[in-house]
Amino acid sequence: FMFINNINPTLLQLGPFEIRYYGIIFALGFLIALFYLKWQVRKKNLDLTDEQIDNLIFYVIIGAVIGARIFHIVFWEPIFYFNNPLEIIKVWKGGLAFYGGVTGVVIAVIYFCRKNNFSFLKLMDFISIPAIFGLALGRIANFTNSELYGPVTNLSWCVQFQGVEGCRHPYQIYSAIKRFLIVIYLFSIDRSKHKDGFVFANGLILISIGRFLLDFLREDILILSLTPGQYLSIIAFVIGIYLWKKTK
Repeated sequence: FMFINNINPTLLQLGPFEIRYYGIIFALGFLIALFYLKWQVRKKNLDLTDEQIDNLIFYVIIGAVIGARIFHIVFWEPIFYFNNPLEIIKVWKGGLAFYGGVTGVVIAVIYFCRKNNFSFLKLMDFISIPAIFGLALGRIANFTNSELYGPVTNLSWCVQFQGVEGCRHPYQIYSAIKRFLIVIYLFSIDRSKHKDGFVFANGLILISIGRFLLDFLREDILILSLTPGQYLSIIAFVIGIYLWKKTK
């Protein structure tokens, strides 16, 4: 059995503008985060107003997109974007780096918390669950774009991607499943009593471990036998362990 990925990544094209599944799926992720946080407000778990949640999501969207784009450009394709600067703004075509997105979200949340005098770690606990769910959807978006695939394999579930030689590991699907499982785990521990930052720390640890291991099944740039994502995962893991020890 071999799956041929012949999905057209463009849902609708209006002149030079494209509406891609990639963008729709990412927008869905942010909408889910918005409704999840407002649900927590209704349950009296989160002491913020609907207007504050709207502002928070706006900051998070800006931070996530800019951070993810900058990391992708710097760590993955600096030469391509230096030679094609207009491509920088075409985020709907893909090219959003996970850890850049996380960094952007963290900066946005720090800004929001300082502006609204709210606990950063407490808010990150609430954001972690819908954020990782949205990132799982993001990997499905990568699949529709035929990007971030794995190496050639003869396994029965390999995928033939458009314009790519050989049947490949569907790295995007592996990563999406991993993130959905992490969401289930985080949701379960969030229901128990814990210090602020405990859910966030667990999410960071699990995400970094999963990314480090799965990147061995991703065709990517290698620096001393590891991908840029694996080096960033080591940093994220250390930060996660530090937070976990402080909040357990």
